[in-house]
Amino acid sequence: MSLTKRCTAEFIGTFWLVLGGCGSAVLAAAFPQVGIGLLGVSLAFGLTVLTMAFAIGHISGCHLNPAVTVGLVTGKRFPVSELIPYVVAQVVGGIAGAGVLYIIASGKAGFSLSSGFAANGYGANSPGGYTLTAALTAETVLTFMFLIVILGSTDKRAPKGLAPIAIGLCLTLIHLISIPVTNTSVNPARSTSQAIFVGGWAIKQLWLFWVAPIVGAAIAGAAYAWLGAGEPEATTTEKTTEVKVAAAAA
Repeated sequence: MSLTKRCTAEFIGTFWLVLGGCGSAVLAAAFPQVGIGLLGVSLAFGLTVLTMAFAIGHISGCHLNPAVTVGLVTGKRFPVSELIPYVVAQVVGGIAGAGVLYIIASGKAGFSLSSGFAANGYGANSPGGYTLTAALTAETVLTFMFLIVILGSTDKRAPKGLAPIAIGLCLTLIHLISIPVTNTSVNPARSTSQAIFVGGWAIKQLWLFWVAPIVGAAIAGAAYAWLGAGEPEATTTEKTTEVKVAAAAA
């Protein structure tokens, strides 16, 4: 598959992640009487990754996130030479998704970007008023765990065909934990897309939502490269079966 096609898939996938995930937060989270709330928004983000993993996983790997691409590079699963093209495609796709969301959201009387537009923040801009230290810790550790799940579930030795489910549910869980802290990023492309429209404080605080996810992902990639290295030793049952097969063949 050519790099152009793979980057196009990343653009589409990240577009969907932002439109679906952030769209649920902006349009449906507090909709009168039938709002989906924190649980619904968390599930929406997980579903965007789950659906795209099945749709484009076989084309681009379905990273949808610069931090994921960095983690796959440090985990020796992805060539560093293709890192920048993937990141550019993801960021542009995210911005496009936010643009469509803005057009839809601004079609309602009384809409204002001052409500946050699902942007990520800390301190006064944290949904729960959490500090910079809390936000930095949450984003770094949760991205680390996200990459461990991604790398583990896509390992050749893992059960086949179940990785999208594990990854989608992991992202749902991450949002359940950290929406009150930062509105949940773990994805620099997602954070950038919303910050560009909100401007001001969102742009000033954007650095954290690049640094923390990338650091967490890079550490996770290196950690899993060590943790998952080598073939697992055969169990006693497997060894017994091998002996029986060998004996029968003899």
